[in-house]
Amino acid sequence: HEYWKSVHAGAEAAARELDVEVLWKGPLVESDRNAQIQVVEDFVTRGVDGIVLMPLDRVALVRPAREAQQAGVPVIIADSDLDWDGRLSFVATDNERGGEMGGEQLAELLGGEGKVILMRYLENSASTTRREEGFLKAMAANPGIEIVSSNQYAGPTIEGAQQTAENLLNAFAEVDGIFCPCEPAAYGMMRAIQDAGRKDAIKFVGFDGSEKLVAGLAEGQVDALVLQSPVAIGDLSVRAMVAHLRGEAVEGRIDTGVVIATQENMSSPLIQALLSPDLSILGE
Repeated sequence: HEYWKSVHAGAEAAARELDVEVLWKGPLVESDRNAQIQVVEDFVTRGVDGIVLMPLDRVALVRPAREAQQAGVPVIIADSDLDWDGRLSFVATDNERGGEMGGEQLAELLGGEGKVILMRYLENSASTTRREEGFLKAMAANPGIEIVSSNQYAGPTIEGAQQTAENLLNAFAEVDGIFCPCEPAAYGMMRAIQDAGRKDAIKFVGFDGSEKLVAGLAEGQVDALVLQSPVAIGDLSVRAMVAHLRGEAVEGRIDTGVVIATQENMSSPLIQALLSPDLSILGE
């Protein structure tokens, strides 16, 4: 995913500036909880000075995070939350607010009326669950909008997301608006809407950017994208960990911001920096 490349770029930039080494590793498949648990355990065994963990499951990663802390390795949780109060800090977007902003944008595009689909991402993913909750909160403030489906999950791959999206579009011949809470879900849905030839009839809001989603925004295949700052998440997580290791105080919650990108504002410097982050530090 382009998203994780951006997080990595931010982490590496901070590491070089602060003269520390970042060991970057994650599961090959984003839904592989056991693989991510193994990564954490391996880092503890290697004796790293600190771990920034971006948990793909808010429950399954509690045990390894706790064991790392008990072994004397401080843990910062970033990007997506964990049901654990032992973390040094939580560095992330206000995901509920981001989802709410996406809902408000879709409601505005629909004039406060219509049938809407929420295609969820992955069960127990804290970040996207918060976005989904925020979106539904915004929808509840618009009595003219009916949620016709909110219980289908895209899964971690674009192919799976597209299949779920196609099933939803086949099941609901009349739908006016759709929201997807992350990059793979949004891209899978965008492709499904294109293949079905239904873009003119559907207002579509996604979350996160990638080269293809940005192109979709420019071409009108996507009406809006809720953007967090993955570069800032990587950068600020590393800075917080290094500050702690050097004896400095660290805030318990670091908010990395969220904005809405549309065709109208996508050329502004602020939005461009989020839509097309510089990944050259990774040798991209």
